[in-house]
Amino acid sequence: MPETHQKSRSKIAFLLAAGISAGTLAGLYAVKGQAEAPPAAAAAPPPPAVDVAPVLARQVTDWQFYSGRLEAVDRVDVRPQVPGEIVAVHFRNGALVNRGDVLFTIDPRPYEAEVARAEARVAAAQARTRYAAADLERARGLTADNTISRRSLDEKENAAREAAANLKAAEAELAVARLNLGYTRVVAPVSGRVSRAEFTPGNLVTAGASAAPLTTIVSVSPIYASFDVDEQTYLRHIASVKDAANVPVQLGLANEDGHPRSGTIEHVDNRLDITSGTIRVRARFDNADGRLVPGLFARVKVGGSEPYKALVVDERAIGTDQDKKFVLALTADNRVEYRQIGLGPLQDGLRVVTRGLAEGDRIVVNGTQKARPGAQVQPVMTAMGSRTPAPGRNTDTASAAVETAAAP
Repeated sequence: MPETHQKSRSKIAFLLAAGISAGTLAGLYAVKGQAEAPPAAAAAPPPPAVDVAPVLARQVTDWQFYSGRLEAVDRVDVRPQVPGEIVAVHFRNGALVNRGDVLFTIDPRPYEAEVARAEARVAAAQARTRYAAADLERARGLTADNTISRRSLDEKENAAREAAANLKAAEAELAVARLNLGYTRVVAPVSGRVSRAEFTPGNLVTAGASAAPLTTIVSVSPIYASFDVDEQTYLRHIASVKDAANVPVQLGLANEDGHPRSGTIEHVDNRLDITSGTIRVRARFDNADGRLVPGLFARVKVGGSEPYKALVVDERAIGTDQDKKFVLALTADNRVEYRQIGLGPLQDGLRVVTRGLAEGDRIVVNGTQKARPGAQVQPVMTAMGSRTPAPGRNTDTASAAVETAAAP
């Protein structure tokens, strides 16, 4: 009996242990099942926002671009025409002067004395001429009465002619003396901007072409821009028109945006430089504000075609795929579409597109790194060529959305 009781107790203990173990295992399996349960699906991120602009159509002209230099229409080295001492300078260095303004005064006293001497010689010659003419008249009267010989009459006529010639010589000397006196007032031969005075009062100057210039004057308006045109452009756009002045030309300085000044072609050289393969062209521009100074560097563009209608896009929207150019366009349901395009010249900051697009097509101009062909995007309309995000464009939010979508 005791042995039977002992077996019963052992059986009960085994069953209790097994029950506890089963409960424990069931609990463990329940916890493991909860741990391995799949997580709830994450919410899909919104489409990325990108700036989109419609393709524009404009009247454009093909331009050829060149570098040149500004040149004055008139440039004069002012030199003295009579020697003497500078007694006065009548201008401020760098000032604008008009033609005929007095710039320098050379001591006029020696030339005034020469004028007085020449006037005296003219008066003496006039007196001799009057006397010779009267003497000739008397001789002619006496000849009629055979009072004097024919020889004497010839001598009187010769004396009268010599007196008249001497009078003309004296008058010419007086004219030269007065001219030299006038040259003591050195005047501006052209209107323009004067340089500095190379000689100050008290200096002696010489005359002639070899004399050192007193100053220099350059005209202000109009002004020339000279540049070299390649042979192909010359043959295609300049030589092919009857009047080169009809070819549009525009100019911009180094510190100016674009080419704000318009002019006309004034001169085309008569020969091509075979060394460089270019021909010299000179254009004429108004310079009312005086900002164009001879010698300045100038950016020049020459019209290469008649105005025509063309499609233009922002260059930021253009991508490069090896040797191909493309843009990202949007379909009607705002999905990104790869478009291969052909490019033309640059026009006022926008690039001409020759093929691949139509007027009004929407293309991505900002945020192309967030757009993939076939993917859907959120378009934010902006103006073509705008350098700032469109109104309502939240770049931070869009970037955060992209980062959330890319996160594991």
